Amino acid sequence: MNWILLIIAGLFEVAFAACLAKTKETTGMETTYWFLGFLVCLGVSMSLLVKATQTLPIGTAYAVWTGIGAVGTVLVGVLIFKEPATFWRLFFLTSLIASIIGLKFVSN
Repeated sequence: MNWILLIIAGLFEVAFAACLAKTKETTGMETTYWFLGFLVCLGVSMSLLVKATQTLPIGTAYAVWTGIGAVGTVLVGVLIFKEPATFWRLFFLTSLIASIIGLKFVSN
């Protein structure tokens, strides 16, 4: 169950990064709404991370959480914010995914 919470926490990390990116692109009240979304997603992500680390090793949980956030944020950047999807960027993204999966298999 805590692995599921950790994955959800990682997805909320992606959401808070996306909200942060949107605050850069907006003005006025819209910026405020995106910033509030950032704060909500940050709070949910951290709360779930804390819950997951009650039974998972902190090193593994943190690495998986940041890995999910990094992979998801790159994908959101490429798909939504039109960032470049170069060969090397995708290569290292794939190696990061493989590392996250490897941590899952070697952890309790």
